[in-house]
Amino acid sequence: MSLPLFPSRSSSSATLAAAPTSTTATGPGLAPDCLQLDPHHSIVAAKAASSSSSSSLWEPLQDLAIDADAAAATGPQPPPATLADLVARLHAALATAGIDTMGSVDVAAVQALMESYVSNADDWRRFAHFDSGRYTRNLVDAGNDKFNLMVLCWAEDQASAIHDHSGAHCLMKILDGELVETRYEWPEGDGADQRMMPTLETTLQRDQVAYVHDSIGLHRVSNRSKTQKAVSLHLYCPPFETCQTFNERTGECRGAGKTVFFSIDGVRCRPNGSK
Repeated sequence: MSLPLFPSRSSSSATLAAAPTSTTATGPGLAPDCLQLDPHHSIVAAKAASSSSSSSLWEPLQDLAIDADAAAATGPQPPPATLADLVARLHAALATAGIDTMGSVDVAAVQALMESYVSNADDWRRFAHFDSGRYTRNLVDAGNDKFNLMVLCWAEDQASAIHDHSGAHCLMKILDGELVETRYEWPEGDGADQRMMPTLETTLQRDQVAYVHDSIGLHRVSNRSKTQKAVSLHLYCPPFETCQTFNERTGECRGAGKTVFFSIDGVRCRPNGSK
């Protein structure tokens, strides 16, 4: 599938000269948004823990009644009024497939849907769990395994490493605060001794949405504020369990790590990965 770039309609973007960003790829809070190196909190462990529960964590939000056929038959709809409404609309749009396999659904349409939801802290506050040592990934909805939706919480001066997305589509909406997305080209060859230079930097503010895919390049996400936290909503289609990170100084790939969640459905994960 040929994937065009669909930048946020109102984001502020600038192509960069060959000067590195000030954020480095080491230190606290710099795992990628698909990686926290904690074997106890993997998505696999969380799924296993949920399988014995009478109400599975891996179903859509329990209070949502989702009917894709009914949604399609109603024609144009108003913007989602709540986060729960957005989740229902994403289920209806993506149905039982994903962006790659549904000819009637493309990245621009999904991005526009996410942009049309106006952030309301009352909707997402229960998913917003912060940690002073790292940014956190908090599962909102598992999307019937065709996509997943999560809230990422960024304390002051936290950032991801440079990373890929294992072939998945990634859409990131700002719910609160401000984040900077910095894009990089893939390293050439084995990446040894090739400093990675940023190619594009975009400052994203509340309700703006960015899109990235491995065919576009790699990226890093940063909260550069020293005084304000940030919250973002991430859609990954399809979900993935590992991704690669890269050393900014050398371009060397650091390998892959398991995805983990800090909380699931608003409940902080236990050491065994369950609610």
